[in-house]
Amino acid sequence: MIRERFVSFIVVAVLGLPGMAHTGTITTPQIVAQTTSAALSCMRWMPIGACFWLHCSWHGCSVRTSIKVGHYNPDLVVSTYNELGGNPWAEIRAILGLAQKTAANGLLGALLPVPIDSAGNRTEGTSARDHKNLVYRETDVIGHPLSTLSGIVAGVGLLCPSQTTSFFPYFQSGLDALSWRQEVPEIFYPASLIPGLREVGTWPLQTWGGVYPRTGWTTQPEEPKAAALNAQRAGDIVTRTGQPHVYVPVTGSSGSMKVWPPGPLMEKDRTTGTWQMLLPKPESTCNVFGTNDLASLTGWGGGRVDPEGDYAWNLWRPYKCCQRRGQWFLFSIDWMSYPP
Repeated sequence: MIRERFVSFIVVAVLGLPGMAHTGTITTPQIVAQTTSAALSCMRWMPIGACFWLHCSWHGCSVRTSIKVGHYNPDLVVSTYNELGGNPWAEIRAILGLAQKTAANGLLGALLPVPIDSAGNRTEGTSARDHKNLVYRETDVIGHPLSTLSGIVAGVGLLCPSQTTSFFPYFQSGLDALSWRQEVPEIFYPASLIPGLREVGTWPLQTWGGVYPRTGWTTQPEEPKAAALNAQRAGDIVTRTGQPHVYVPVTGSSGSMKVWPPGPLMEKDRTTGTWQMLLPKPESTCNVFGTNDLASLTGWGGGRVDPEGDYAWNLWRPYKCCQRRGQWFLFSIDWMSYPP
């Protein structure tokens, strides 16, 4: 109930905002348009099997069937940016930016040695001997504008409802400042200490960096890759429960349908989720991070650098579902594996 009321407030506020457009900004209509343009390549809808239901009435019981489908949903919009409260998603920045900054500058600001309101993309230390590739970025994970719509359309039985709620903030790094900035307790995880574990790319020859520690600090000379690492880390957090961060895990009920939701996001594994860049370079295809670009003259980041340091992606995740045709679900059969 609280989530629904929050989303209603966000929707009303979004509709009441004036149009905003400048470098480093993306709006809700633009996100919807870019998502729609990528639907054919990213959604990957296909019938994959059948479900069997037991339907009982006063006249007796019978077994009914429904088609089982699989497809990807645009669950989340993940944004990485420099300034606290400066989410490039214009409507989210206008509504949640000030609240995030105020909360982070309160108790958390008094506890942290690094100024909360200092600019992102900072290097480590101040002397010439410090590592200039170690930079910090804020990251937000917000429910996609179309995710709730998928639940409404799912009633026809050909689309699966998303686990996410539109415009709902699942993760805001400003509210998770102790872990996202100070790396506690992430720095003590084995994957943070042992090179080669949970790498985005192929270690040691070609790697963008490690998923752990899941913080805002990255050691990556190419800014788009550093931003992608932040997005992967935030997606890793919200698709799991019980993580040592301030966040809301992505969970949800299937409503009237039988749904097999996606599992936790894993790097380089498109069967757990794929990314579609929204900003600064709108793309109509989806892929995973970690592309081997050693043979490329410009690298993966070529043409993807934003002068404002703002980046945004759609996270598409795979679902399987079938329409309810009886009171009790019996079993399902798959004539092909999904995701393919």
